[in-house]
Amino acid sequence: MAAEHVIYIKAEQDVIVTNTKVYLEDAVTMTGPDKKLINELGREVLFVVPDKQTKEKYIFSVLKVIELIQKRHPDALIVNAGETDFIIEYQPPGKKQKWLGYVKIVFVCFAVAIGSAFTIMTFNQDASVSDIFAKLYRIVTGNEADGPGLLEIGYCVGLPSGIIIFFNHFSHLKMSSDPTPLQVQLRIYEQEVNDAIIREASREGKTIDV
Repeated sequence: MAAEHVIYIKAEQDVIVTNTKVYLEDAVTMTGPDKKLINELGREVLFVVPDKQTKEKYIFSVLKVIELIQKRHPDALIVNAGETDFIIEYQPPGKKQKWLGYVKIVFVCFAVAIGSAFTIMTFNQDASVSDIFAKLYRIVTGNEADGPGLLEIGYCVGLPSGIIIFFNHFSHLKMSSDPTPLQVQLRIYEQEVNDAIIREASREGKTIDV
C-alpha cells in the first residue's frame, strides 16, 4: 500500500458546532502525507443536524468516520489516534448577551462569599446553625430571637431545594439533557467495578482468551 494513502484521524471527546451541516473536519482532526486528499476529505459531510433551535448532543462512533472515508477512498489505511466514541454538541448560532454573563458572575461570587462565610461561622460554632441564626438576628435587629424566624424558614426551604436543583435528578424538572451528578457518579462506580472484575479475573487466570 502506498504511503500517501495513510490517513491519521483524531477525535476529541466533545466537539461543539454551530452549523447544522457538520463536515468531517469539524468532527475530527486529520493528517497524512497527501495534503490534497486530507483537504478533500475535510469537506465531506458527516452529519446534518435536524431543524432544531435548541442545544442537542449526538454521540458518534469513530467507525462512522472510518466508514465515510472508506467510501471515498477504499484503499486508504486509516489510523485512529483519538477517541473511539465522541460527542458532537450542536449550539444554535446567536448573539450572546454579555450582560447576562456578568449577572451570572456576580450571582456566583455573591453565593460563594455568603456560603463561605456561613461555613466558617458554623465551623467556629461547632456546626450549631441555630446559634448562628440567633447571633445574626441579634446583630441585625438588636433584639433576641424568641423563636424560629425567616432565617430558619429560608434555611429549611433552601437546603433541600439546592440539593434537588444540583442533583437535577427529576426528569420533568431537568434544565438540560446532560447526565445528572448522581448518574455520573454511578457510571464512574460502574466503570471502576468492571475494571476491578477484569483485573481480578486476569490475575486468577479466568479470562477467556484465544
